[in-house]
Amino acid sequence: MKTHHIAGVAAIAFGSLTLISGGSALFGAVDMGAVVPFVLWFNFLAGFAYVIGGLLMMTGHRFALPVALTILIATATVFAVFGWRVFVGDAFEARTVGAMTFRTAFWVAMVWASARRA
Repeated sequence: MKTHHIAGVAAIAFGSLTLISGGSALFGAVDMGAVVPFVLWFNFLAGFAYVIGGLLMMTGHRFALPVALTILIATATVFAVFGWRVFVGDAFEARTVGAMTFRTAFWVAMVWASARRA
């Protein structure tokens, strides 16, 4: 199986899990602690983009790289704003730092996989 197919499947799976977990946190009765609302909403909505990006990667579409790069830039930007909010003393959950680090690294890998195909 080619790299872009594996990357596409991974992005679709990650997007689906993101939609499920984000939806549970936003719309369910799950207490997530000191969540940062804009990060939670961004991650939930980004789940849709992950699925679309994954489908583009799987099919080798020419927009796979621009979409993956856009997701990476948006994720890194939200992570930076989150970091600033933490720096100025806002409440946060430590697991958010790990989750955003993972999301950013994941999309670096997706950009790499998409660029190999381009």
